[in-house]
Amino acid sequence: MPGATLAQTAVQRPPKQAPDEFTVSAPVSIDVNARPLPSFDTRDRSRVRFGELEYRSGLILTSRFRGFGGLSGLRLDAKGERFIAISDKGGWFTGRIVYKGREMTGLDDVEASPILGPDGKPITSRGWFDTEALALDGSLVYVGLERVNQILRFDFAKGFTRAHGELIQLPVGLRKLPYNKGIEALVMVPKGLALAGTLIAISERGLDAQGNITAFLIGGKSLGLFSIRRTDNFDISDAVLLPSGSMLLLERKFSWLGGVGIRIRRVALASIAPGAVIDGPSIFEADLGNEIDNMEGIDAHVAPGGETVLTLVSDDNFSMIQRNLLLQFTLVE
Repeated sequence: MPGATLAQTAVQRPPKQAPDEFTVSAPVSIDVNARPLPSFDTRDRSRVRFGELEYRSGLILTSRFRGFGGLSGLRLDAKGERFIAISDKGGWFTGRIVYKGREMTGLDDVEASPILGPDGKPITSRGWFDTEALALDGSLVYVGLERVNQILRFDFAKGFTRAHGELIQLPVGLRKLPYNKGIEALVMVPKGLALAGTLIAISERGLDAQGNITAFLIGGKSLGLFSIRRTDNFDISDAVLLPSGSMLLLERKFSWLGGVGIRIRRVALASIAPGAVIDGPSIFEADLGNEIDNMEGIDAHVAPGGETVLTLVSDDNFSMIQRNLLLQFTLVE
């Protein structure tokens, strides 16, 4: 089923089971509760414009299923409804965002599944986790494993989340990224754009000799390394490619004095080439005066009205003091 959509590759959901496991060895349907976030700015509830983004809606997600959380990557279908997400504990979450008009109201049809390795066993059985990066190419799904610096490829036409992952060939430099600072973002470049067929892999904070963030071009015609200029102590947490040819970088920083900050930078896909050092303007910044957490995932879709919608998701690190947030903004271009 080359080019299959998320909805087309979905299989019948199994009956619901008792949500009493932290991780799963087989798919299980779960309930996820959603509490709305009517505003994004905690200091001015009427404010909706933030840089080049306008706030649409947000949800705080919770579940009695103990394994729900750690959301580190998210990809949506063309309608912005069905989703595939990964947890940094080596699991898939799939389901559907429910809307009322333009606002998100909840999640439905949610299923938790183990990410399976080449042997058909959960990757956690071999000590693989920290699944931090996610990219789609039709029915092919790529997942980055940060701590072991590997990338798995799945064919969702062969069993959806029951598909077995296979390791892909990687540049030598990627395998040498520092511990816990490895691949944090994956972007597959589609046909019709520069670098078509290339998988872009960006490290969280694997730095080159000049202190810039290392990234890799894999599988296309222009193999090699490039760098992203690092500024203001921000690290990469995800990226998404827009149809216009712009790539948006989701970045975050943390300090005990300054707290958490996030930023979105826009870079031109055409500027990416082996040996290049790319940079671009910030189009959005937020801090703890806003409804943010450890934002780790970003995706984009086009709404029925034609506007580009960005969806951000946070990783709560399975901590009682952090939250799983799902936020949506309109990109004002």
